[in-house]
Amino acid sequence: MARTFHIRTFGCQMNEHDSERLAGLLVADGLEPTDDVEAADVVVLNTCCIRENADNKLYGHLGWLKSLQERRPGMQIAVGGCLAQKDRDSVRRRAAHVDVVFGTHNLGRAPELLRRAAVEGPVVEVLDAPDPAGDPAHSAALTAVRDVPYLAWVTIQMGCDNSCAFCIVPQVRGPEVSRPFEVLVDEVTTLAARGVTEVTLLGQNVNSYGRDLTRRRPLFAELLRAVGAVDGICRVRYTSPHPKDLRRETIAAMAETPAVCEHLHLPLQSGSNRVLSAMRRGYTAERYLERLAEARAGIADLAVTTDIIVGFPGETEDDFTETLEVAAAAEYDSAYTFIFSPRPGTRAAADPEQFVADDVVAERFERLRVVVERSALLKHEARVGRTEDVMVEGPSKRDPAVVSGRTRQNKLVHFTPDGPAPRAGAYARVLVTAAAPHHLRGNLVEVTAPPSTRTRIPVSVR
Repeated sequence: MARTFHIRTFGCQMNEHDSERLAGLLVADGLEPTDDVEAADVVVLNTCCIRENADNKLYGHLGWLKSLQERRPGMQIAVGGCLAQKDRDSVRRRAAHVDVVFGTHNLGRAPELLRRAAVEGPVVEVLDAPDPAGDPAHSAALTAVRDVPYLAWVTIQMGCDNSCAFCIVPQVRGPEVSRPFEVLVDEVTTLAARGVTEVTLLGQNVNSYGRDLTRRRPLFAELLRAVGAVDGICRVRYTSPHPKDLRRETIAAMAETPAVCEHLHLPLQSGSNRVLSAMRRGYTAERYLERLAEARAGIADLAVTTDIIVGFPGETEDDFTETLEVAAAAEYDSAYTFIFSPRPGTRAAADPEQFVADDVVAERFERLRVVVERSALLKHEARVGRTEDVMVEGPSKRDPAVVSGRTRQNKLVHFTPDGPAPRAGAYARVLVTAAAPHHLRGNLVEVTAPPSTRTRIPVSVR
């Protein structure tokens, strides 16, 4: 009987895709996945270190796994990902029952490390840079164990060359390394042949994709066009771009490539030029709004989402007021708002005396929420009466009689079919009848074949 494994993922889409590839590697090594963590022979925690409570989540989970391991001798526990990369030996020091610790640069060696640990005892292997022989994890991208067969993440780039004061990603992911252009197009072509119709291109700063390959210019706009031309791919998304690097070529590629969705996630982080400078973001609020206006002028029916940090060290009331003003002017479709979380080793964590009081941050956070939800609701109300193309995701989490899906603008739509519910991964036309800040509601018009990637899907109004 084959040994089983269970992977618990913390963090971003990059981590989620790393877990998919890790699962593919473990399956290739003869293990079988299981949803039952208590029955798994191998439990892998793929960690994140972006938020302040990431450590608490990890060690709380490891404490529970220790009691499980004591009841099931022979069960292996592995910790990988960003927190493992950052903390290295301290993971084993704080949780001696962990069998394997690996970082972000050697995910592909996890199966071998697990085999070694079964014979030799605990193994810690964290590299300071990507393996020069190449990370076999990337060859596992096409054998990744995905949750759904019709969606796929495609990592186009690892690492980051920016130096944002609040971010620890460059320390744990290393400098930017782009995957070869032809390899990526071939990967998407294979995914399409296997039934994938929507891909999301992943990178810490996708705008700069290819700069390390050509030494002259980014290749991201060209990659969008090439991936969008793959037969069978109906939707192309990407995350995340950096505002300072958003180029006109990318805007043109989005506008001219039918498969590329009309959705742009453009992190603002702050509307204060003083704070943006302290964050080392490389742009001003004025320049950000100019780039946003260019994108909206160039791409019809564009939805825009963002990230905003509240309470960055030294943020004054005037700084925050400027953030509210920019957020209102930007008229976002939605925003991911975060309370500043100091990460040891980053510039922003160096001077605790500059930290903003918790009660002040909480009050500002609420004020920002009101501004963002007001613009989101207005954007959604403007879509009432439209019949839109929706990819079905399946039953709603709250009501299994309701079906959920997403528009090309990445808006969540809930609808109740008159007859049998369309399957997950199907495409449907839905008449939008009501709006809320975080979702739309509508009526099913028809289930359709996957839309052509050669022409834009027209948005009709009834």
